[in-house]
Formats: sequence, C-alpha cells, structure tokens
Amino acid sequence: KPYHRALRRLLTSAHRDFGAAILVDCHSMPSSAGNKEERPRADVVLGDRYGTSCVAAVSETVESTLRELGYVVSRNKPYAGGFITEHYGNPAAGLHSIQVEVNRALYMDERSYQRSQHFASLARDIEALADRLAQLPIEELRPYRAAAE
Repeated sequence: KPYHRALRRLLTSAHRDFGAAILVDCHSMPSSAGNKEERPRADVVLGDRYGTSCVAAVSETVESTLRELGYVVSRNKPYAGGFITEHYGNPAAGLHSIQVEVNRALYMDERSYQRSQHFASLARDIEALADRLAQLPIEELRPYRAAAE
C-alpha cells in the first residue's frame, strides 16, 4: 500500500500542476516463455489495455519512438497491461498509463542476471522515449471538456 499511496500522490500532483499526467509502468519479461516452438518475443511489448488506459497519442508516440530506435514492438500481446494500467489509467480524466515490457535479452544475461554490454544503450533509449513523451502537446492529454450549450 505505501507504494500505491506514493504513486497516487505523485500522479495527483502532476495532474494538478499540468492538467494531465502520464504513467509509464516499466517491467522486464523473459526472452521466451520456455516453449521451444514459440516465436521469439518482441523486444518491447506495450500494454494500453486495448486503448483504454491512455489516449492514442501516448501509445503511438511510445510505439513509433521505439521502432525508430530499432526495436521490434508489439502492442497488447502477450501483455495488455496489468493492475497499474487498469487502476491508474483514466484518459477521460487526463490520467494516462501505459505498460512497457522490455525483453531481458536486450540488456542482460538471463542465466547469470548480469548486465550485458547493451544495458547503457537501452537506458539511453528509454531516456529518449521519456523526452519524446514530454514533448506531447498538453492539450492532447487533458480531459475533453464540451462547450456549454
């Protein structure tokens, strides 16, 4: 509970200050599920709960940025977003949440759990992604308010 209280407090503060907030919920995923016949997993799987946890501008910005950086990206398969995206993403209120699952093979040796030589470049790419999200026009993220009739 302390984690969620702190997270809610941070989101509330950002929302109050800017009229909107974006939560990027990052996770790692194994490079395979153990099934030898399974296709290799994407480098990154984005989960936006099939478009319900953030506006399209957020999902599209994340996906296009990662593709431009050379990553193979999948959306909502096999991970559509979990507890965080479900409970914190509310685009109608200006609260946007997207889950980003990163294939561990990109940055570590999965057997030894040691960082690989690619760790630093992945970190730079995630920083570039955050910078790109920060450039989204705030008007695209704020709640829609219908004109008074």
